[in-house]
Amino acid sequence: MKYRYKTVGTCSQQIDFEIDNNILKNVVFYGGCNGNLKGISKLVEGLSVQEVIKRLEGIPCGMKSTSCPDQLATALKKVLAKKESEEK
Repeated sequence: MKYRYKTVGTCSQQIDFEIDNNILKNVVFYGGCNGNLKGISKLVEGLSVQEVIKRLEGIPCGMKSTSCPDQLATALKKVLAKKESEEK
C-alpha cells in the first residue's frame, strides 16, 4: 500500500513510501538534503517497518528534536497505529 506523510520540523516537506507485507519499499523524500535522503531511502529499502522504526526513531538534526529519518519513523508508527485501530 502507498502512503504519503507531511513532515513536521524538517527541511524535507513530504515522504512517500510503500509497505508490502510489512516491508518498506520505494521511499522518496521531497526537499531536504538530497544526497543524504537518497542514501537513507536505499538503506531502509527491504527492511521491516519495525526495524526501520527501531533504527531511525529519535535521531535529531542539529538543534532540532527531530530529523528526516526520525520523521520517517514517525510516519511508520502512525501507519502501524492506524492498522491496529482498524483491526479492533
